[in-house]
Amino acid sequence: MSNTETRSDVLDCAVPDDHDPDHVQVLEPKDVHLGGEDALKVRRTLPSLRRSFVGAWCFADHYGPEQGVCMDVPPHPHTGLQTVSWLFEGEIEHRDSGGVHAMVRPGEVNLMTSGHGIAHSEVSTPARDLLHGVQLWVVLPEGSRDLVREFQHHVPEEFDAPGVRAKVLIGSLAGVTSPVHTETPLLGAEVVLEAGATWELAVDAGQEHGVLVDTGYVDVDGVRLDRSTLGVRDAGLDHLRISNPTDAPARIMLLGGEPFDEGVVMWWNFIGRSHEDIVRLREEWNDAPEDRFGRVAGYRGATPRLEAPPLPADLRLKRRFRRGRQ
Repeated sequence: MSNTETRSDVLDCAVPDDHDPDHVQVLEPKDVHLGGEDALKVRRTLPSLRRSFVGAWCFADHYGPEQGVCMDVPPHPHTGLQTVSWLFEGEIEHRDSGGVHAMVRPGEVNLMTSGHGIAHSEVSTPARDLLHGVQLWVVLPEGSRDLVREFQHHVPEEFDAPGVRAKVLIGSLAGVTSPVHTETPLLGAEVVLEAGATWELAVDAGQEHGVLVDTGYVDVDGVRLDRSTLGVRDAGLDHLRISNPTDAPARIMLLGGEPFDEGVVMWWNFIGRSHEDIVRLREEWNDAPEDRFGRVAGYRGATPRLEAPPLPADLRLKRRFRRGRQ
């Protein structure tokens, strides 16, 4: 999915280093339209003013359920990251410059590695009119940011615990491991808690963990998380306690990863390491996109591709770290 904001403010995200593994940090979502006012609206919790990453997860959009709203994102670029697509309902057609033509369907994870550069399009299909899901980005570490393009697809099997049903997209949870490969240790899972259920689960104490609420609301280690909010706990503890106090099932996305301590510059759909990186990537995409990013074959929309927006005038983009910018 593209970040289609064309006038993003440059914000000083200086955040105090208040590491506390016992504390659950609650991040409220920001509403973003993917296009005009009649386009699909997403609720974005990462990145935020208060936190840049959960592990190497650097971008989290939650959308739907939306009836009759089309997702039509023309070819657009990515560098230095992996995209992770997960649907609860609906269907999206994916095309990329690596020659992949695939469908994103409920319960099937698609992970696309941009590395040095990739372009792709995303279009919801009329066969399944309802759209409901999450789009996540993972930042690639310095040693892997120029990887070749890659696409991975996996259909995880559901497993049960008392009052709980879960699917592991990435990483390992409760003895279940996904075959999807990532460049840093990560966890990604869909979890459904039945009405009144509490799940006390073992987690890797070396990882940060985030809980993004899709339906209902839950309590994480005693902290209430409403729908579309992201609760994050720093590394240091080896367990989580997640409770559903309602009389209906609640669904969450559980994200985790080893703390990502590199500094990166995130702007539009690019991840680089400096202001100069972003200037160069923007020029390459706008002036000669196929040289670095390749061509997306088969896209039939009215706009051949998205142009990169202007950079903020007279400002230098700052590197973003776990706890702010420098």
